[in-house]
Parts: sequence; structure tokens; C-alpha cells
Amino acid sequence: MSLSAFLTLALFMQGASPSVPPAAKPATPLGIVADAPAAAWLDIAADDLLIMDLTGGRRVVIALSPDFAKPHVANMRALARAHWWDGTSINRVQDNYVAQWGDATEAKPLPTGIVAPARDYDRDLAGLKWRSLPYRDSYATAVGHVGGWPVARVAGRAWLPHCYGMVGVGRNLAPDTGTGAELYAVIGESPRHLDRNIAVVGRVLAGMEALAALPRGTGDLGFYTDPAQRTGIVRVRLASALPANERPAWQVMASDGPSFSAWIKVKANRHDDFFERPAGGLDICNALPPTRIRPAG
Repeated sequence: MSLSAFLTLALFMQGASPSVPPAAKPATPLGIVADAPAAAWLDIAADDLLIMDLTGGRRVVIALSPDFAKPHVANMRALARAHWWDGTSINRVQDNYVAQWGDATEAKPLPTGIVAPARDYDRDLAGLKWRSLPYRDSYATAVGHVGGWPVARVAGRAWLPHCYGMVGVGRNLAPDTGTGAELYAVIGESPRHLDRNIAVVGRVLAGMEALAALPRGTGDLGFYTDPAQRTGIVRVRLASALPANERPAWQVMASDGPSFSAWIKVKANRHDDFFERPAGGLDICNALPPTRIRPAG
């Protein structure tokens, strides 16, 4: 008999139970995010952060997509540098759909050089570091992630899907594509039927409560019929244009690292204290890569 077996038997004979190490608790998405090392995070460039300050001291932070809808994103940077949005408003809030902002009069002149780009609602997948999400999607042949962004694809073409918190460009009927001066954020169930019909240019990182909790418009499509209902936009700036002490610094979890892999696996197969039946699947709109304010130091 081995020594360990002998000691176990001796303890049993004396009425003592051998010590059993406690079972490890199942991982949770929040736990994985909290434990992710610094190397798991990517800094978001200051030129890719759009800061919208609203009346009442509310702030919305939007990450712009550097690899998708590039002409529209270039327009938006130019509009922010020209301070064009200052004094405009949120003029449409449609329940379970979108909150939209821009010039409600549609009469404010655009800065020189701002024109509606050619259709850029999707792009060639070539050159993108694609990571597949191994679950079916109703609107694409495959979904996955590129550089911290949710992405859908069909036949070599890729685009950003209309998920909660994603930001798109308002437009009139085709062939108009919008300039980027009129924007909206998805505030309801993901309207994926809009995919590839409108340019998606970013994602709200902070301040969704300032958009989603606004009173709903009573006009057609949720537009406000009373101008007094509109929420004023004090200013919109790129983070790179703000003084250093006002400049927010954000990070997104890299979608090609082990922390993200663990996060995706647990999101799709949760078996912690709350969950009795893991889903075994994951919608791309429930797999938006985690973001955070960059830790000090």
C-alpha cells in the first residue's frame, strides 16, 4: 500500500475526512474581461474617437471604424474638425429602432469638400485579419471579428452589422448614400435587415443611456414634431482635438488573442451559478468585443 493510501485509510479509521480541494468556479464573461492581461487590449486611436457633448452635461463616445466605410469616416472627421455639428440636435428617436442626430433644418451648409461618397456599405475581405465565429447567422454566410469589430461576410465581401449601439449614416433614397452629417445609433433590437443598405461607421462606447432613454418622437419614423423636444448637441470633437486633460482613452479587446477566445467560448457555453442550460451558440450582436477605459499608468 502506498503512503498516501495508508494515510487516507488511517484518517478514515479515525473518523476524519481527507481534505478535498474546492472545485474551481466556472469562468464568466465578466471574470475573463477583468482578468485579461494588458496584452489582450488594443488602444483605440484618438482620431478614431468621436466625442459628442449634449446639453445637460451628457457625453457620448463613439469609436469610428478605420477599416470600413472609409470615405464616410473621412467626412465625419472633417465635419468634426469644422465644428459642423455644434448647435445641431438629436431630432429623431424611434422606439426599438434608432436615435438620429444632425441638422434638423437640413439647411446648414456643409464644409467644402463634403460630398456623398460612392456606395461603401461593404468591402473586400482581402487584407483583413478575419477570425470566424463558428455559429450560424441569418443575414450572412459567416460572421466573425476583425480588429475588435463585429463583421459579417458573403462571397468575399465584409461589413459591420447593425447591432445595438452601432452607428450608421442617415441617407435619402438610393442612389444617395448620405454624407455622414446625419447619423444614428441603434437603440433597439438589432435591425440586421439594414445590413449592406446603409454605411455603418462606428460603435457607441459610452453614453448609450443618453440616447436610448430619450423621449420617443411622435412624428413619422420617430421624428420630433415639436422642436423643443430635441436634445441639443453642444459640440462634437475628435478626441485628438481635445485638451489632454479632457481626452478619453479607450481600449478594445483584441479579437485574435487567447482572452477573446476564452470570452467567446464562455459567452456561448455559460454554465456558471445562474445558467442551467448553456445556449451552445452566440449571435454576432451578442459578441461585440469588450471595451474599457484605458487604465492609468
